[in-house]
Formats: sequence, structure tokens, C-alpha cells
Amino acid sequence: MDTMVVLEGDQTGQELLEEALRVLTPEIVGRELELLRFDLSLENRRATKNAVVFAAAAAVRKHGFGLKAATITPEQAGDVGSPNRILREEIGGKVIVRTGRRIPGIVPLGGVHSPISVVRMAVGDAYGAKEWREGEGDDEVALRTERIERRICHAVAEFAFRQAERMDAKVFGGPKYTVSPVYEGMLKEEMDEAAGRHPDIPYEPQLIDATFALLISSSGAPMVIPALNRDGDILSDLVLPLFGSIAGSESLLVAFGDDYIPSALIAEAAHGTAPALEGKDVANPMAMILAGAALLSHAEDEKAQDAGRAIREACLEAVADGVRTADLGGHAGTREFTDEVIRRTTSKLDVWASL
Repeated sequence: MDTMVVLEGDQTGQELLEEALRVLTPEIVGRELELLRFDLSLENRRATKNAVVFAAAAAVRKHGFGLKAATITPEQAGDVGSPNRILREEIGGKVIVRTGRRIPGIVPLGGVHSPISVVRMAVGDAYGAKEWREGEGDDEVALRTERIERRICHAVAEFAFRQAERMDAKVFGGPKYTVSPVYEGMLKEEMDEAAGRHPDIPYEPQLIDATFALLISSSGAPMVIPALNRDGDILSDLVLPLFGSIAGSESLLVAFGDDYIPSALIAEAAHGTAPALEGKDVANPMAMILAGAALLSHAEDEKAQDAGRAIREACLEAVADGVRTADLGGHAGTREFTDEVIRRTTSKLDVWASL
């Protein structure tokens, strides 16, 4: 990895991005990273009429790696809308991956300890559906036409099984294919096909409602859950808090090349812009730091991969030793936590190099 595209954002999201970039120095990643910055703040998106978002997406397609801060999506119709939607479509993103993992010293809910990855569609389904209304008064009806693609279902299913192989996990869950055998059944068909291609991966398909119910009582082996776009969005909002905080979870948008090898990735924290925390040095930068580490882990260079692992371990070890921000019950500030991660990462890489 020689170049990283930096997608700047809004409010506390931008502050935490800057903290993550403090960790990605040449001393840690083992080489000088060229940072191509694009200002995706709401103000600049409005000023450029989203041209900056399209330019940023083109840079990610070219260089393969993007680190994104949280951004504001305005609610008003006719405004610039969501930059995430544009980025997903423009880089050809097919899969969004969010992994809940135990944070040392933080009590998870329901006894959940093993990692859970939600692998969902990045485009289509309920998002971008055509909607309209007909009739008046009590006779008025609302209708929606949704759409999913076989290639997206294939990508979700294949990536889910490969993720399960990396995590030593089982593939669990699935869509409501009994009620919707034509629409939702398409994803189930691709899951079954992927199971045939990966016979050594445990496969336990469940309907989506059963998946929700069983998650609450699950504390066993790690699992990967393939999902439709909106199902996966809702699942992520359940899974990540099960571990006591979303602070330990990054989000990855993945585009694929030949044989479903990732060709471009955008990593970000799973949380929003947190305007109430802006400028107070109290927000937790861990998820944003982990997002940067995730990009390093997907690089071809072994030094970058080692740095990604060291950063992840440093984050979790710092929390385990009591260096925690207020959301995790501690007293460390934003910069203080980042400084501790930098110190531990540098020390860890020095030891590894000597071995």
C-alpha cells in the first residue's frame, strides 16, 4: 500500500479521523503513505454539488484503499443526500462487513463473547427502491418496487464463507426465503451454492426472524451472517451493541475483482458524527483507529499487515489495562487514548522485529 484516500467528514467524525491518521505514520506502517484528501463535509458537498464525492470515489477505485470519517446526511429532499450511497455505487461496492467483537473488560449483553460478522448487500433491496402512493383517504395505499441482483447475492454469499474461514466461524442465518422464495430466495440459493464450494465451513441457515431470536441467546462459536441490505443494516444495529459498545467495530465496504478478490475497500467507524462530543476531547477514537488497521490488514505488504495486527492488539490491550474513554467507563481523553495506542503499537512492532 503506497496511497490511502482520506475521505474527510463532519463534526466529531472528522476529529476521530485525524486521530486515526496519527497512528498511520511511517514509523508504524513501515513506509511513507501518500494521503489523498477529499473534503466530504456537508458544506463542501453542497458547494460542489457532490462532485467531490464522485472524485473521491474515482480515487478509491484507482488506489484501492479509502479511510472515511462519519458524515452528515441531510434529511431534506433535494439536498445532496448520502455520500455513502454515491461511494458504494461508484466504486462498485457489493458487500458491507461489520464485525462485533468482545472488548476486554466490557461486559457483553446476553453472554455473547465470540465475534459475529454481518455480511450484507451494499446496494439494492429496500434502499433506492421505487416508491409511490395511489388512492385517497383511508383507501390510499403505498407501494414499493425493490430489486436485488444475482451478482450481489453471489458476492455476499461467497464473501460470507471466506470470512467464516478467516474467523474459524460458521455461516449462520439468512433471508425469509419461505415467505419470499422468488425475491429473498435468490440469496438463499447463492448461500447454498457457496456452501457447496466451501464444504469444510459449518453452515446453519436460518430464517431472518429466527436469526434475531437466536442471536440473543447465542454465546457459542464465532459466526458470519449473510443478509439482504436492510436486514443486514438492522442486524448490525443489534449485533454491535451486544458486545457492550460499538467502539470496537469498524465497517468495511468491499468491491471485488476477478474471483471475488477485493479490488477496493473503504473503511470507517460504525458510529455517526456525534455532534454533542465535538471539540471536547472525550470521544472514543478506537473504532476509527481499527478502521485504519483493517485497511492495513488487507494490504499485500507484510509490514503493513503486521502493523494492522499490532494496532488492533494495542487498542484492545489499552482498554484491558484500564486506558478507556468515558463511554467505556474510563477517564482517558481522545488524544490520550490515541497516544497510548501509538506507544503500545510502536513497542509491539519493535519486539516483533527483534524476533
